[in-house]
Amino acid sequence: MHAAAGEACDSEPASTVPWHKELVPREPADMPHRELMPLKYKAVLSILGSVSCRAWLVALTGVLLGVKPSVCKDLLVSRPNILLLMADDLGIGDLGCYGNTTLRQGAHNGSQGAPMLTPWTTCPGFDTGNANVGRILHTVLYTPLSPSFFSHQHELQTPHIDRLAEDGVMFTQHIAAASVCTPSQAAFLTGRYPLRSGMVSSNGYRVLQWTGVSGGLPTNETTFAKILKEKGYATGLIGKWHLGLNCKFSSDHCHHPLSHGFDHFYGMPFSMMGDCVHWEMSEKRVALEHKVKFYFQIVVFAALTLTAGKLVRLSSWSWMPVIWSTVVAVLLFTASHFVGVLIVHADCFLMRNHTITEQPMRFERTTTLLLKEVSSFVKRNKQGPFLLFVSFLHVHTPLITTGKFLGKSVHGLYGDNVEEMDWMVGQILDMLDMEGLTDSTLLYFTSDHGGSLEAQMGNNQYGGWNGIYKGGKGMGGWEGGIRVPGIVRWPGVLQAEQVIHEPTSLMDVFPTVVQLGGGEVPQDRVLDGRNLLPLLLGTAQYSDHEFLFHYCENVLHAARWYQRDSE
Repeated sequence: MHAAAGEACDSEPASTVPWHKELVPREPADMPHRELMPLKYKAVLSILGSVSCRAWLVALTGVLLGVKPSVCKDLLVSRPNILLLMADDLGIGDLGCYGNTTLRQGAHNGSQGAPMLTPWTTCPGFDTGNANVGRILHTVLYTPLSPSFFSHQHELQTPHIDRLAEDGVMFTQHIAAASVCTPSQAAFLTGRYPLRSGMVSSNGYRVLQWTGVSGGLPTNETTFAKILKEKGYATGLIGKWHLGLNCKFSSDHCHHPLSHGFDHFYGMPFSMMGDCVHWEMSEKRVALEHKVKFYFQIVVFAALTLTAGKLVRLSSWSWMPVIWSTVVAVLLFTASHFVGVLIVHADCFLMRNHTITEQPMRFERTTTLLLKEVSSFVKRNKQGPFLLFVSFLHVHTPLITTGKFLGKSVHGLYGDNVEEMDWMVGQILDMLDMEGLTDSTLLYFTSDHGGSLEAQMGNNQYGGWNGIYKGGKGMGGWEGGIRVPGIVRWPGVLQAEQVIHEPTSLMDVFPTVVQLGGGEVPQDRVLDGRNLLPLLLGTAQYSDHEFLFHYCENVLHAARWYQRDSE
């Protein structure tokens, strides 16, 4: 893989204010300073970090400290519904709240900002001639984003996701544990680097390649769904899984979502890919077709050689080798024309729990089916509490987009797909409103990793834009592959329009939701995620992450060092 040519640079002078103390302005400069939250509120809200007492005790604490009734009401909801939304292959620069101004207006020249992290190499095509490559730590410090990067003086590009950011908290230094989906999702669900759970490879196959392979998320790993299920939560996963299905038999389902703490699953056990619609940009179909055709040519050559030898009496063997080689050649020729069909049936299907409901998928109705399933789950479990993980099939190639969104974006099919996903987020928000669940639901939005720069064909770009960050999906140490959006909304509890610059990770969701749900994180293993509640509630100024590590497969490519007391 190769990085995008050319590096952009920030045109604004460097700030003299320490970046970790600089707040991005969300209101006019002449407006009086507004304290985000009075100290007495913070003292009480900090109880949420370890709440386990009865509701009346919380209310009594609020009365003694003089907290307003609205805050007491928030404290009573100590076990909120939890709704996690994760896009697939979305670039951080594709969202209006993270600086996009062109999704609906015009092409962006890509010159704004500067890359945040320069790696020793991309992955996997690095310079193997250097024996130290992959063992060198590249230590970096975070630097602040330009305030103009978050300007709201333009039309909302992704209005529903932008609305989430305005109503909640936005992380600007939010990092995925891997730049490809399988290890990133494993880290998200377990709160651990994928290296710890074995969800990385050392042979170049960085994600699960087939639905039917025996690999997957180990059964001894603990997901946040498993813990919350034990605490009485209804747990569901709708959308993409891509963490394995079976172990030894096609029916054991040992890696299935239902084996990892989810009560309900509806979606693809694999992942959306171009081969599902016989797209020109193929993940494996074209390579397999070429391989089968190559074997076909070898067998045909062998059959002709044997036939010629027999005809000119150079050999005394029977005609059986000729017959069998001819049969094999015919089979290989036939297979080369049906590889695509076999892939579609093997990988591109929908399941509800353990039952296949659609094989192959009819993509023109997939979006509608997924939204109906979300609505059904919310209505069934609105008495709560529930945990719902919506893992979007958008915006991964082949960018399946329904007709009403085609041609809407100036950024072609990819932009259309982003706009449809934003609309889907809006539909889900409306579901919460209609069921009266908005205030009792903590909602989180992110992407599994950065946008794919290499999803190109001719002059068409089918992957995302990663804003000011260099690199993209699959590039181990470059910022564009691992910097992702992070938005959290919990009305009445989390102060709206907050921007947090502290280093955070997708792995932090694990301890955060476990604590909110009244559970305890496992004590028998190392956890790499850190509880986000102190940052979200304003009771902590700095992140608990001193180091964040960036791997490509099982090789350490870079490390972030965060010096908390730096000025």
